[in-house]
Amino acid sequence: MTLSVLWFILIAILWVGYLTLEGFDFGVGMLLKILGRDERERRAMVRTIGPHWDGNEVWLLTAGGATFAAFPEWYGTLFSGAYLVLFLILLCLIVRVCAIEWRGRINDQAWRDRWDWAHAIAAWVPSILWGAAFANMVQGMEIEVVDTASGAPVPAAEVPADALVVGASHLLTGGFFSLLTPFTLLGGAATCLLFLTHGALFTALKTAGDLSVRAGTFARRCGVASTAIAAVWGLWATSFSATAWVWLPLVVAALALVGSLVASFRGRQGLAFGLHFAGIAGVGALIFTAMTPDVMRSSIDPAYSLTIAQATSADATLAIMTVAAVVFLPVVLFYTIWGYRTFSARISAERIDPAAGGLHPTRVRDNAQPAPVDH
Repeated sequence: MTLSVLWFILIAILWVGYLTLEGFDFGVGMLLKILGRDERERRAMVRTIGPHWDGNEVWLLTAGGATFAAFPEWYGTLFSGAYLVLFLILLCLIVRVCAIEWRGRINDQAWRDRWDWAHAIAAWVPSILWGAAFANMVQGMEIEVVDTASGAPVPAAEVPADALVVGASHLLTGGFFSLLTPFTLLGGAATCLLFLTHGALFTALKTAGDLSVRAGTFARRCGVASTAIAAVWGLWATSFSATAWVWLPLVVAALALVGSLVASFRGRQGLAFGLHFAGIAGVGALIFTAMTPDVMRSSIDPAYSLTIAQATSADATLAIMTVAAVVFLPVVLFYTIWGYRTFSARISAERIDPAAGGLHPTRVRDNAQPAPVDH
């Protein structure tokens, strides 16, 4: 159980890393058509996340891979039950990659506008769906233990608390609409607003001039709403928790988000972003603390909940993974920090030439080499 709990904590850390880092990527994408008034400003906004977005997605891939290896039953139950939601998120991530990489390939404003709209939509949808998905894991889903041969539910009284039922598996028997409840919809609204604020703070911190000022103003206005909604959702989430420890990350998140708001109103952009980063990390910690000791909670009967002990892999597998984590996790942290320090300079929209970069539309089919991409 020691290694199982360790890997549950490590997976929580990976998800927190993803939400805090990819959160401002999504936020910048959502604001692309709201804050970006012209090509210069939109190009500057895309440049702010250009060196980082693909590295930030490594946290998602690592979290998914670690879940598959350390808790295969958790991975199987989640991905088989919520496959439509996860498919939509994956589709949006693919579209976002295309939008970021292809918008500057052709020197045509209509081409760029279409990809900017695709980028914005592909940022809005996951920002809502991630919140709803994690809220479902806190609240619980219509999960039952189902006999593989007959398809009949196993009586709750026959399900052991620390082992799997032979010849049966945990399945989400409720349909897609069972995932939509007031709590999960509020969770989607909370992550969406938090990411919007996160993206605005990052844009204000990474750009200069009028764009930075407007981003800071938007961050202050949106920050009030995001902090309030996150507070309501966080307090509601504690009602689903079986441990008093859930109040610790809630208090940390609340203090950090309020502190970020105060710092933003005082014009301290770096401090505001750092505290907001900590606030989202606190919300992520709250999610995983509220889930314990389950990894997939059943709203039908607590006996059907998939616990950490039931979902875990063999000790030998966890031991090998632990060695790999000790070796490679510091490497990931090092290059992440190095990347942000290297590309820490502010970007001025006024210094960008909107006509530069990309292949002229008339030469697209001539097999000509495009000019250096300038997003």
